[in-house]
Amino acid sequence: MNHHKYEHYLDRFEIPIKNRQWPDQRIVQAPRWCSVDLRDGNQALINPMTVVQKRRLFELLLQVGFKEIELGFPSASATEFEFMRQLIETNALPTDVIPQVLVQAKAELIKRTIDSLQGAPRAIVHLYNSTSATQRKVVFRKDEAKIIELAVAGIKCLKELAKETDTKIQLQYSPESFTGTELPFAKQICEAVIEAWQPSGDEKVIINLPATVEMSTPNIFADQVEWFSTNVAYRDQIILSIHTHNDRGTGVASAELGIMA
Repeated sequence: MNHHKYEHYLDRFEIPIKNRQWPDQRIVQAPRWCSVDLRDGNQALINPMTVVQKRRLFELLLQVGFKEIELGFPSASATEFEFMRQLIETNALPTDVIPQVLVQAKAELIKRTIDSLQGAPRAIVHLYNSTSATQRKVVFRKDEAKIIELAVAGIKCLKELAKETDTKIQLQYSPESFTGTELPFAKQICEAVIEAWQPSGDEKVIINLPATVEMSTPNIFADQVEWFSTNVAYRDQIILSIHTHNDRGTGVASAELGIMA
């Protein structure tokens, strides 16, 4: 029978949380927003936006008032790279807006991404690799240790390239498919990333927890976020971020409960 086809989420991924606090929280101020509407490349449309279309959307996002904007995926296509260069070379980035770029944890893609940022005073580089149990088994065919090695190698590559540019780089890391990842492993790989990056002083690493595939009800996502926030090491060196999807139609609810968590 169809209703026996899939196991319950909590039968597969345990959330060892007790005395959860998020249900008693209230959202009393706006969160720190980052628009990812310009994310394209191999992340979104079958027929990606042109540079002209991306520029129009960029101007709209500025009018809306976003101060952090993920401008795209410069290593994914010539269009994405050209768009980044156009904004920087024409001084189209307001001084109070922080640009962000997305890249997989692969050396050649990281280098291409850093090349796209030349001339920008600062930027957030959003590096990611998938950590989900299914992708480890089916796509990468690697165990947890090898997936951590992949992430750490990407971070070290980015760190070395960051030394060669005048752009001040802030790291954002995503354990992609966080919702399909065992919580202890998500914690372990994020801690390894922070240790490899070694933030100093007031510098903080953005750790982004994406619901790349929405696999559960919003309260379970909130439990995951609270558990991670409570248990991860180096918490004072982390800005915790969430990125929800809408596969089950509850993306907004997951975002709101995630903020409470």
